[in-house]
Amino acid sequence: MIKVKVSLRPIVSKINLPTVMKTTILPGDSIERLFLATQVGEIFYIGNGVIRTFLDIRPRIIKLGVSSGGYDERGLLGLAFHPEFYYNGLFYLHYSVAGTQGPGALPGAFESFKPNPCDSRTLNLKWINREIQYDHIDTVEEWTLQSNGQPQKRRTLLNIRRPFLNHNGVNSLNFSPETGKLVLTTGDGGSGYDPFNLSQDEMEIAGKIIEIDVVKNTFIDSPPVVTRFNELPVPIQETLTVIAKGVRNIPGISFQRFYNQYIKYVGIVGQDLVESIFSFIHYKPIPVTQLIQAFLMNSEPDQEGIINFGWRGWEGAFPTSIITGCSANPALDEKTIAYYDEAVKTSVQRLQPLTSYFHKDPRTDKFGATALTGVQPYMGNGIPDLTGNVVFTDLARAKESQLPVRGVLAYTRVRTDCKLNDFSVIETDYNFGPQSAYYVSLGTNLNQSRLYLGVYGSMKVTDFNLGTVFEIVP
Repeated sequence: MIKVKVSLRPIVSKINLPTVMKTTILPGDSIERLFLATQVGEIFYIGNGVIRTFLDIRPRIIKLGVSSGGYDERGLLGLAFHPEFYYNGLFYLHYSVAGTQGPGALPGAFESFKPNPCDSRTLNLKWINREIQYDHIDTVEEWTLQSNGQPQKRRTLLNIRRPFLNHNGVNSLNFSPETGKLVLTTGDGGSGYDPFNLSQDEMEIAGKIIEIDVVKNTFIDSPPVVTRFNELPVPIQETLTVIAKGVRNIPGISFQRFYNQYIKYVGIVGQDLVESIFSFIHYKPIPVTQLIQAFLMNSEPDQEGIINFGWRGWEGAFPTSIITGCSANPALDEKTIAYYDEAVKTSVQRLQPLTSYFHKDPRTDKFGATALTGVQPYMGNGIPDLTGNVVFTDLARAKESQLPVRGVLAYTRVRTDCKLNDFSVIETDYNFGPQSAYYVSLGTNLNQSRLYLGVYGSMKVTDFNLGTVFEIVP
């Protein structure tokens, strides 16, 4: 693959951690403006070089970073504009709700769980007492931009109880240009290794890609707080279809026009081995009502068309493994398959990744991964070597000795033969100086001809105003 070099042009700096970057045209306006959502609950837009506040929901957001030393994966995670936003002013938010802090679903630190292949109890844990043993509540809401220019909440679409503070997804709301539906991408609920195997359970909302038909009005203003599809009122069930399961954590879904159809790209954040990007064109979403019917009749739902990314039995193209240091030889690691039976069971049902990149990679032209933070197709002509390719970002290059921290930009080609593909690092010339630069998000404009990179100077959401948004330019 060609070595690509780009420049980073700062658009706005000293903002809080940017979770979503996308453009839209405001009602009555004539130009596309860049909108930025921050994890703490602000939404800004940029017009004529001036940054303006569109909406500030900080009081609605859960108190971030308190229980985890400043690090957090909750907050304002999703922002999507209705395809007809210019005419109807509708937009959608996904965030973690203030005042909903719970004790968590398991004792101990949020990432402390590890299965023990020699102890079957750790392989078959159940999430019990969900009404009290949970971490927080996430909500998905419909808002409208009123004629006086003030946004106002219209209705709540979903209230979801989450077991842990991590793996809630990010850039989690996007409209499908194929179906016109709102797509919600949820992570597996968190901790490590998906302790309750929520991602493979058809009834669980966690670990899925879900379409919401926002045209249907359920006439339910405040839906109940749920964790499973069968706990939802029927009118809400009827608005939902499931595209995919087996999700660990996910920075959204993106769509690339390919003749008269769309390629869908999904990045799945890995556990200890590998980060993966998947692509698919054909799928058959299953109505939630159908899933519930099969569940009630104790029969297998027809899953022929549903996409399965394989988690928790598989991490990318590998059976999910636990890594322990070899006591006799510290230079080597021992890798044990964590959930062998599940890996066997899901091996033929799962989708293979388009490309994977590794936490440890001996190849000199690659890098050690930390966490995938964005995947976007690039359809512009400004950077010809990237045209038609898929760009992705990793939070930080895993070279512990090297400070300050730097994120990574890379790209992979689209393959029409669906074979596994390699990737190539994109070189940037920007000098961040002595400050850390975590690459926390990747965004694009409406026709995917521009790419935006969100960078943060800290891993902690409680370190404020360390964010910069760049445009990636030739």
